[in-house]
Amino acid sequence: MPKLEVFFDYICPYCLKGHNHLMELLPKFPELEVEWYPCESHPRPEQSRMHSDLCAQGMYFASEQGADLAEYHHRMYNAALTERADVEDVDVLAEASDGLLNPDALREALSGNRYADKVLENNRLAWGAYGFPAVPSFRLDGITLESIPDVGVSKKQLEALLEQAAQHTKFKE
Repeated sequence: MPKLEVFFDYICPYCLKGHNHLMELLPKFPELEVEWYPCESHPRPEQSRMHSDLCAQGMYFASEQGADLAEYHHRMYNAALTERADVEDVDVLAEASDGLLNPDALREALSGNRYADKVLENNRLAWGAYGFPAVPSFRLDGITLESIPDVGVSKKQLEALLEQAAQHTKFKE
């Protein structure tokens, strides 16, 4: 089964656009497994109007809890980009995920930085090992679709990547 690696940041409007494109396209590719790599466009200690490392850590908590990750993504993008909430505040994230996750358990996990190492590793992969110029960026069976800074990726580009991988998988069988 092909695996799509998605590198993204919850405070990035281009990532939200790429996420929406992906959600629209996924039903056409039911054999595709998606692996989410939340990272920061500007990892600490870089200056940024806001950091999203706690949102990213929350995704790992949501995954461990068996929560609907599409819903978690929706709520974090909404909090960061629509509501312009302070996503560096654990209480804000707990409130944004209420009804999806246990807010007290999420607070505990985030306050203890339980998943900080995973986010640091994602940052290292995105900006070091893979050298992406921006997010969202995608990897699928050795094929990379890099985001253009301040542009992102188009739905057409993403669909071409998924179709190319689907064709590659058919030839392997």
